[in-house]
Amino acid sequence: MTLPSRTKPIPIASAEDESDQAERGRADSGEYSEAPAEKGKPKKAPKVMVGLLTLAALVGLTVWMLGRGKESTDDAQVEGHVVTVSVRTPGQVAKVLVNDNQMVKEGDVLVELDLDELKARLAAAKADRLAAAASLAVARAQLDLTERTAAASIRQARGGVSQAASGVASSKAQRDQAQADLATAESRRSLADKELGRVRELFAQGSVSQAELDARQAASDQANAGSDQARARLESTRATISGNYGGVEQAEGRLVAAMAAPQQVQAAEAQVQLAEARVEQSRSAERLAELNLSYGVVRAPVTGVVSRKNVELGGLVAPDRPILALVPLNDVWVVANFKEDQIGSMKAGQPVSIEIDTFSGRKFHGQVESLAAGTGARFALLPPDNATGNFVKVVQRVPVRLKITDLDGALLRPGLSASVTVQIK
Repeated sequence: MTLPSRTKPIPIASAEDESDQAERGRADSGEYSEAPAEKGKPKKAPKVMVGLLTLAALVGLTVWMLGRGKESTDDAQVEGHVVTVSVRTPGQVAKVLVNDNQMVKEGDVLVELDLDELKARLAAAKADRLAAAASLAVARAQLDLTERTAAASIRQARGGVSQAASGVASSKAQRDQAQADLATAESRRSLADKELGRVRELFAQGSVSQAELDARQAASDQANAGSDQARARLESTRATISGNYGGVEQAEGRLVAAMAAPQQVQAAEAQVQLAEARVEQSRSAERLAELNLSYGVVRAPVTGVVSRKNVELGGLVAPDRPILALVPLNDVWVVANFKEDQIGSMKAGQPVSIEIDTFSGRKFHGQVESLAAGTGARFALLPPDNATGNFVKVVQRVPVRLKITDLDGALLRPGLSASVTVQIK
């Protein structure tokens, strides 16, 4: 602000003398032939002019003195939070318990949805959890059984291999015995055949009787039968040995299968883990169903005034469509848009005087809380581009957030116009 220039004082006495001389000259010439009483009356215009100039100088000096160290603007408005309320689960509106411009407290019920479908979903989720818990119990029992039978199966299979090997050894011994018996039987048969041949020669010469011949014939037949029996026994033992070898292979196969018991235990453990995961999944689904049921009752997240109510009884609502807004009137501030040449010395903590148009004549006090990081034009939807060749210098404005420290119960609504003055120095 420019200090008004000082006015040079006018010499009042000289002006009055000149005026008196002019009056006397006009009287001598007969210009004022009438009203001789006004001849000696002084003029007041110069005094009034001097007074006005002096008053203007004093007013200008006072304004300049009062405006020093201050920055003011009327480009300011009250700001506040606007809390948008939406449902968290889709459904049909059963009750609407608030109206526009109604004051509600945090936790008050605003809207209720139809809860029948949500309750049914919760019941289905509980049933799924119980089924998953039963499957988990079966899997754990199967794991315990597999762990118990695994070691026994291995021992039993090893015993079967040992028993089959013993059978093979026994069969081989029987085979050796049968071979020896066959050799003995063959020797007896050969001896009986030779004796029968000699007896037949002697019987032909008449040296032996028919009874002797018949006895040798019977002995020969008996020896041949014994030989055939020993040969059959040998074949039987050989077949037994082959069968025992098959038993050994079968026992070894059982042992191999029994050795896979650890893998069976791991598979049973995996089944238990799968059942546990299904239980956790069903619990999560049940918890989600419980939350959705609780979301059927929409409560006020903050204390404030209901605004922009967009919900009616019987309507369908979804999370992507807000149903109303809440404006908390106890948490407001002022945003003043100062010119860029006004914020050079402005910083947080400086005192502020605020006048709200709604409360005419009342001054609120506060302090500078923060300055924006850029001008309003920089954060606009279409910021200016001075490099396009159409540059026109425009004084930019910077939003400054101001905190009100003495509301004293006054309810300030976002959007109200204000005038602010910041004490810079």
